[in-house]
Amino acid sequence: MEKTRRSARTVSSTIIVRPAPGRQSRALVQCGPFVFPAAIGRSGRTILKREGDGATPIASMKLLYGFCRGERPSRLETPLSLRRIRQDMLWCDQPGDPNYNRLVRAPFRPSHEELKRKDGLYDICLVMDWNITSRARNRGSAIFFHLIRPGYEPTAGCVAVHPRDMRRLLPHMRKGTVVRVL
Repeated sequence: MEKTRRSARTVSSTIIVRPAPGRQSRALVQCGPFVFPAAIGRSGRTILKREGDGATPIASMKLLYGFCRGERPSRLETPLSLRRIRQDMLWCDQPGDPNYNRLVRAPFRPSHEELKRKDGLYDICLVMDWNITSRARNRGSAIFFHLIRPGYEPTAGCVAVHPRDMRRLLPHMRKGTVVRVL
């Protein structure tokens, strides 16, 4: 009789992001029994997300894939597909451009985010399916799950956690894991 072994680490199907008491730009991220502090949009959360409003969308968003800075994070364990960030990788945030809310390459003139940032926020950057599979102008772009600024400063609409907490979350994340912002 064969015995089957289960992995010591299970992959979570849902990660919950709920508001933290006190400041609208703070949240708690829950993955199974783990709960971590997080930063969210400077304007808090919204169900009517618009480009540039500084709010994190209240929604259930699937993780699609991620990016990592090759020379900084080492040996990341995750079933999620991660691509190494290159200098020419940008993310279009210009609503009128056909590449809106898509990965683009430099040189690129319309408004965009640089993925290879000096501040390290995108050293680990996971792409959530907000306005990607079904895009609409001005519905918001570059909604990522990434690393925090010191002091858990607010984001422009993303969800951000401490690098230590990201490393603890990554083994439980895969393509299709739902990040549910309440």
